[in-house]
Amino acid sequence: MPRAKRFEIAGRVIAPGESADVQLDFSESYLGRAVSIPIRVIRAKKDGPRLFFTGAVHGDELTGIGIIRELLYGEPPKLKCGTLVCVPVVNIFGLENHSRYLPDRRDLNRSFPGIQTGSMTSRVASAVYREIISLCDMGVDFHSAAVRRTNYPNVRADMRNVAIRKMARAFGCELIVNSKGPEGSLRREACKANIPTIILEAGEVWKSEPGVVEAGMRGCLNLLKSLDMIDGDLVPPLFQVTVEKTTWVRAQRGGFLGFHARPGDLVEEGDTLATNYSIFGREQNNLTSPITGIVLGMTTMPAVKPGEPVYHVARLSEPTYRRIKRTIERSPAGGAYKRLRRDLATNIRLES
Repeated sequence: MPRAKRFEIAGRVIAPGESADVQLDFSESYLGRAVSIPIRVIRAKKDGPRLFFTGAVHGDELTGIGIIRELLYGEPPKLKCGTLVCVPVVNIFGLENHSRYLPDRRDLNRSFPGIQTGSMTSRVASAVYREIISLCDMGVDFHSAAVRRTNYPNVRADMRNVAIRKMARAFGCELIVNSKGPEGSLRREACKANIPTIILEAGEVWKSEPGVVEAGMRGCLNLLKSLDMIDGDLVPPLFQVTVEKTTWVRAQRGGFLGFHARPGDLVEEGDTLATNYSIFGREQNNLTSPITGIVLGMTTMPAVKPGEPVYHVARLSEPTYRRIKRTIERSPAGGAYKRLRRDLATNIRLES
């Protein structure tokens, strides 16, 4: 049997068959004490893919923390081969400050691969990229919608790349949005370095929602199974579609919204998504869908000003729309897709 390859992370050598918690020092406090990123490494006795899971690159997005925590602290996966590198919190400073950003007000997910001697954010990006991302063969980065918005779970992936396409489909979300990601994002810079990476966009900031965690867990296990790192059959989604174009529906007037659709809902061109009322309830105008598609995300803030985004709709072709609609109608009332749509609307008052 060939000798297993050496795997060293944050100055610690992880032996084949070993699981270990390590700390990656990346900065210092005002007192000069080290500030560290916690990492859990699970290594099989047999070599195989090196896969990373990262969460909270934006410090207010707790989706990844909830998913990785559930993966590790329920019943950790027993790897047949390969190495799993789990980083629940990348942006430690942002998490502690309940902020998307670092203290220097820069966006970590626009700063990769970073510079060792650069700004605070650039140094964090450099440490994470050099000491974690570059050691792996592929990865998943977990995100949620921006503040005062929510997303139906969807994978973002550059579907032109064969390896990335396989990962995105295996993860098992209903929706895949074909995109490269912004310059300086962890995903885009990893892909440039031939480390295929996808992201999951799901739920809201400052929350770890049960339905979102369930969807993320299912995706993580599906990916591990597809790579033959663990045993088991993949759990397929109710349907799966790759989205090429999306559009934002924006408020035309200032007012208070009554919502008619939620994340994951199918909508036809011209369907009313929300009604915009004046503060005393007098109707001002309806916001309608400009396309036939599926609601990818929406605001959770009912008070709006002109131009503010309200609904994010992903375009579907007519045949695809009809096929998905038939599939949903035939699915059990308590199916995972329908449960998750209800879960994501619990804090949104829907009007008939």
